[in-house]
Amino acid sequence: MTPALVLLAGMLLYPIFYTLWVSFSDFDLALFEPVGWVGWKNYEMVLRDPGFLESLKVTGIYLVIALPLQMILGFAIAFLLNVEWRGRGVLRALFLIPMVVAPVVAGGVWRMLLDPLWGVVNYTLGLVGIGPVEWIGDPTLAMVSVILIDTWRWTPFVVLIAAAGIMALPGDVYEAAKSDGAGRWQTLWRITLPLLVPVMAAAFVVRWLGAVKMFDIALAATRGGPGNATNVVNLYIYEKGFRSLEFGSASSMATIVLIITVVLTYFLFSISRRLENRW
Repeated sequence: MTPALVLLAGMLLYPIFYTLWVSFSDFDLALFEPVGWVGWKNYEMVLRDPGFLESLKVTGIYLVIALPLQMILGFAIAFLLNVEWRGRGVLRALFLIPMVVAPVVAGGVWRMLLDPLWGVVNYTLGLVGIGPVEWIGDPTLAMVSVILIDTWRWTPFVVLIAAAGIMALPGDVYEAAKSDGAGRWQTLWRITLPLLVPVMAAAFVVRWLGAVKMFDIALAATRGGPGNATNVVNLYIYEKGFRSLEFGSASSMATIVLIITVVLTYFLFSISRRLENRW
């Protein structure tokens, strides 16, 4: 295991410790390296930065809406694909397409589709007398657009996990339920969903770890606008570090986000383990 551990240490631990070092130092742009120890100064500036706090709020709104939406759609579609009907195989293959599209490409394509003047979406809505709709220009609709794009891209991932969980369910339980006269809805609510709780918990944790890193779709689709409506925290850190060249502040923000992510992930893992032990 030594080669793998050395590789992980170089690829993961070194960047983390270097970011911590920069967050407690004054970064010299001329030398392009951290010089001088400033202690908690960068963290104090970050916690007083209204832009950073606003980006955390935007990220929270995105996570609270997008994750439950993707979970509900993913498991509903998985149930639909689990039933025998003509064309199921074709639809199952089509669902893989969003997953293989690069996030930047997906965001750019959807930005063109949602264009208020030349986009296909507004053109289609215009055929039924609706629009034009400012999908990117309106703050509320811009967040809705980012959530929809992210849902379009990542719901198939949840579908795959859910479909695998459904296929692994024991058949003898369903035979016993059928012998006892249980209907479809009774079977769904009393057998299928309880058995899928550990799968749902695992899918949610995995999707959470991906969603908390939201950056590229927001950058390509809305560039954080209008205003700061879709300026998620990773995009704000990018702007601070590579546009404003405030590497000390950006490193402090990244460290704070890392700590928040680790704490919440530990909390979600604890809930997931309890659900697995219970069900």
